[in-house]
Amino acid sequence: MDQTVIDKIKASFARQSYMTTLGAALDHIETGLVSIRAPMSDHILQQHGFAHAGVAFSMGDSAAGYAALTLMPAEAEVLTTEMKINLLAPASGDVIIAKGRVIKAGHRLTIVGADVFAITGDQEKHIAILQGTMISS
Repeated sequence: MDQTVIDKIKASFARQSYMTTLGAALDHIETGLVSIRAPMSDHILQQHGFAHAGVAFSMGDSAAGYAALTLMPAEAEVLTTEMKINLLAPASGDVIIAKGRVIKAGHRLTIVGADVFAITGDQEKHIAILQGTMISS
């Protein structure tokens, strides 16, 4: 993968103040795949003590969007046009990780997916699946 694409994704991610609020960081970048990791912390919890579903959605959306960006022209930017989420389990643990991937890259639209996991020690719990469409802008 071209280092300029990696640098572009890192710079873009650094401008996402919401990801900073979550304590999220880029975990892995490769062609068609990007993962984002965030610690489970008190400020992202809902009333039952689990990470709010919005955290899984936001992290999955960003990971999938950046996965799409790895396959777009250098001058392109990416925007979500639609995204669906299935919540599979409550999010509790030490870390949340979202693994975004490209399902099908097109000229203008890219179909993406993301799997979100809650990690406790060395155990992963699959908490959400997302699927959506990104547009090159």
